[in-house]
Amino acid sequence: MIADDEEDLMPMKLRAVPLLAAASLAAFVVAGYAQAPSEPYDVLIRNGRIVDGTGNPWFSGDVGIRGNRIAAVERLGNASARRVIDASGLVVAPGFIDLHTHSDLTLLQDGTAQSKVRQGVTLDVTGEGTSVAPRDGLEPESGEGGVRQDWTNFTGYFERLKSRGISMNLVAYVSYQTVRRVAMGYTSRTATPAEIERMKQLVARSMEEGAWGLVARFDSGGPAHPEEIVELTKVVGARGGTFTSHIGSEGYNQDRELDFIIRLARETRVPVHVFHFKIRARENWPRMQHFIDRVASAREEGLDITVNQYPYTAMNHGWNDFFPLWAKEGGPAAFARRLQDPAVRERIKTDRDFREWAYEHGGWDGIVYARASFPDHRKYEGMRLAEIAKLRGDADPADTCVQLMAEAGGNIGGVFHTMSEENVRLVMRQPWVAIASDAGAMNVQASGFPHPRAFGTAARVLGYYVREHKVLTLEEAVRKMSSYPAQILGLQDRGQIRTGLVADLAIFDPATVGDTATFEQPKSYASGVPYVLVSGQLVIDKGEHTGARPGAVLYGRAYQAR
Repeated sequence: MIADDEEDLMPMKLRAVPLLAAASLAAFVVAGYAQAPSEPYDVLIRNGRIVDGTGNPWFSGDVGIRGNRIAAVERLGNASARRVIDASGLVVAPGFIDLHTHSDLTLLQDGTAQSKVRQGVTLDVTGEGTSVAPRDGLEPESGEGGVRQDWTNFTGYFERLKSRGISMNLVAYVSYQTVRRVAMGYTSRTATPAEIERMKQLVARSMEEGAWGLVARFDSGGPAHPEEIVELTKVVGARGGTFTSHIGSEGYNQDRELDFIIRLARETRVPVHVFHFKIRARENWPRMQHFIDRVASAREEGLDITVNQYPYTAMNHGWNDFFPLWAKEGGPAAFARRLQDPAVRERIKTDRDFREWAYEHGGWDGIVYARASFPDHRKYEGMRLAEIAKLRGDADPADTCVQLMAEAGGNIGGVFHTMSEENVRLVMRQPWVAIASDAGAMNVQASGFPHPRAFGTAARVLGYYVREHKVLTLEEAVRKMSSYPAQILGLQDRGQIRTGLVADLAIFDPATVGDTATFEQPKSYASGVPYVLVSGQLVIDKGEHTGARPGAVLYGRAYQAR
């Protein structure tokens, strides 16, 4: 069952997560073994190398758990427990918090969240693109995994999650795009004052139902209607929420996109978090330092802007992202109809935006067919567009691209090889950058050809970037995946190993932890994570999923105030 009682969710104070002081740490070390308590612990983790999530150096000790809370972090001598885990040679860390995911519907399809919990992730944050609510006036539809979205609000969605149970925790944001669709349909025109007021009401209601804040996904160049975003951000800010966003192209127009993010933080004074900070298209790679400097300068001004990244040089989303906006006007059904018109297909192929954005996505050699919604296309999954064009006998891969989209009704999932490893490392070293996957929780039986980040993000950081390449220290990597995401969210009851906090823990072997998923074989679980606890219950035990579903829906501040 999912615990959602007020006692289990400590009140949030945004942006203030106290760190464990060095003096307290020293006290743990010199105090020696404490007297054994009279009452046994439910779980006792012994002899671990404790990396507490704050960035402090690791220390040796034990962790005692009672119920869903950490009861002690010290040397516990002869203490007893119903279950003892010998963590000799292992790292004990806070469970990892994934700030950008698409698990909202995949968790309804399979609540065990295998791809995430097997690498130590205990909390996913959802909502980007289209959130699960509100759905007022929208027809029920089937989303990813065939999950029928027949609820109308966050309350209905959360109840559905609770009835099925999940193995990890979840935070949900309300999407600007979804709210706009409910208020206005798929039109791209500017909203009227009455429509803006309707959107504000929907956002306010969603916050009171438990949404954490507002999330948006901009097209290249930033939001088409910035004033709408500003007004809705003020609504969530007044209710203790935050704003998060995919900022746009992350390519040729990134300066303009950052202009808006900085403006939004300055005008609303609401904390702003940016998804997967990067730069794409080879000729843009040298500009990464410029964008880092812009964020650093905004932070020096006192603007609460933070970002995250995933540790890969390829991205993942629909092919429709690099199609011109005019072709997508009116929504997916209208886009699919236009693609059936030969004249429209010819116009798309000669459109400057189409050619530029396709290049930005890696070009014909970098665009991969990742997930087919059209059965006849499954033979192309995992292939690059240039390869498919050659197989089909097309001289111009642009012809192949547009024709495939027409055959698939405008719905093709893609992986795009378009970023540099040097920039991944440069971004990763910035202290204000967190780690996030941009991927939903799934299992190895999932359909399609997903990005390997779904199965490997956290483990890849610990194995490839910490152990093998020394880009980060172990303590800093854990901080970027635990206490720092908790700070960004305003969570005070998890993200660290500290007495009284929720017992979400990841126990891993620093010598073997790593990602096994590749772009060629993306559905493969991480290695070297033998134990994971969610709310004090073992979800991964000796490397195997226990079937336990102790995950909780974490409700936002407006819900708790209500």
